[in-house]
Amino acid sequence: MEYVYTALVLHAAGKEVNEENVKSVLTAAGVTVDDARVKALVASLDGVDIEEAISKAAVAAAPAAAPAAAGAAPAAEEKAEEPEEEGKTEEEAAAGLGALFG
Repeated sequence: MEYVYTALVLHAAGKEVNEENVKSVLTAAGVTVDDARVKALVASLDGVDIEEAISKAAVAAAPAAAPAAAGAAPAAEEKAEEPEEEGKTEEEAAAGLGALFG
């Protein structure tokens, strides 16, 4: 994901998304650069209008977010009605979490 984020940062800064710039940003962020991934990223973005891709992604994500937000309200009400468990110590809670990881 850091490679995609790098392309977005470069785009937002008005810089060209090329191998040299991608490597510079990744190195500055402390990421070990994989030359093959850098070349693949630059090649896959060749000819892509990043601004258009971002706007299409935002439009596609908006309808999916609305039902999730509407469904969250009743869950919050139900949670408020449930009595809180009292008497659980931190050790008991940690033991319960330990069971999840075997």
